Amino acid sequence: MYMDNSATSPVKEEVFNAMVPYLKEEFGNPSAFYSLGRSAKKAVETARENVAKLINAETREIIFTSGGTESDNMAIKGIAFKLEDKGKHIITTVIEHPAVLRTCEYLETKGFEVTYLPVKENGILDIEDLKEAIRDDTILISVMHANNEIGTIQPIEEVGGIAKEKGITFHVDAVQSVGKIPVDVKKANIDLLSISSHKLYGPKGVGALFIRKGVRIETLIHGGGQENNLRSGTENVPGIVGFGKAAEIAYNNLDANIEKLQEIRDLLIGEVLDKVPEAYLNGDREERLPNNASFRFAAIEGEGLILRLDAKGINGATGSACSSKNLKASYVLSALGLEDAEIHGSLRLSLGVENSIEDVEVVSDAIADVVGSLRQMSPLWDNEKNESLELDESKFTDVDH
Repeated sequence: MYMDNSATSPVKEEVFNAMVPYLKEEFGNPSAFYSLGRSAKKAVETARENVAKLINAETREIIFTSGGTESDNMAIKGIAFKLEDKGKHIITTVIEHPAVLRTCEYLETKGFEVTYLPVKENGILDIEDLKEAIRDDTILISVMHANNEIGTIQPIEEVGGIAKEKGITFHVDAVQSVGKIPVDVKKANIDLLSISSHKLYGPKGVGALFIRKGVRIETLIHGGGQENNLRSGTENVPGIVGFGKAAEIAYNNLDANIEKLQEIRDLLIGEVLDKVPEAYLNGDREERLPNNASFRFAAIEGEGLILRLDAKGINGATGSACSSKNLKASYVLSALGLEDAEIHGSLRLSLGVENSIEDVEVVSDAIADVVGSLRQMSPLWDNEKNESLELDESKFTDVDH
């Protein structure tokens, strides 16, 4: 049972079928003038229209990339190098994806200053912190739409309004949100927005960067001038076609998918918290992606939990997929004020459209069973119980005297 769709999602059959001709007979280079090339070019432009429609953008505002990481790099470095004569201050948050954080750290080595805003206990940015961080030399605000680990949704419309009022370029990493919840670049005053295909049932190795008309960025990849001279290199035509098909499907089914996933997610959260003692939900209860359920369990090692669930045929994650091999405590959960011992007992389940109500009982029972068996072997759990007993005894003594 697959519940790790925030890491990646399976390619839909319709998406795969749309790609096949461009891997075989329709293999032309979109830059070629003959019919085979024109056919490939037309397919790329159709995909561009579908991606643009999904975020309420114009077709010419979409640049295809290799994925979310490249889009984040292109947006942040592109603005930084284009506007460095105006200022060298960037604002972002401490819970951004490494594609944003590492890029900002790189820019710090080039003389830029970056303010990393904290988040509240529920994982959401404090707008007042943002207002106070803005300086005369601030050139870019980069805030993710939805967090990849805890699923919390940031108030990007408020942030976009502030950025517009101050004349600051606004970038949004929307890799986890596009295709799952409504994203409207015009309504939120977004200047640049990153998307990844494989998070919305498209193929890996392809993504897009929305660049609002009139916004100028420095070109990072030079060559033949493809993608409006911003991202040279022969286009990944089969991948782009698949991405476009996935975007079309997501647009047509967005409302229905949200309703279905929210129902399953809420049931799953309720069942797990009911069945497992000392289980907690990470992040805001309401302002979260419809497919995200992030838990933590007292006295549990997340890696053991994942492996035992895997043995039962259930795939989840301890944190983000990009850091699952890193045994350091999650910086996202740490930003919520949690201790390392609490963080290590975390589990992220990210639902997909293939999951059902019937899956919830199976998964919640499996989690309760695995957590229970792990705690029987855990000295941490024994310590917690002993501490509880000592506390109870103390209370009893106080009453007696």
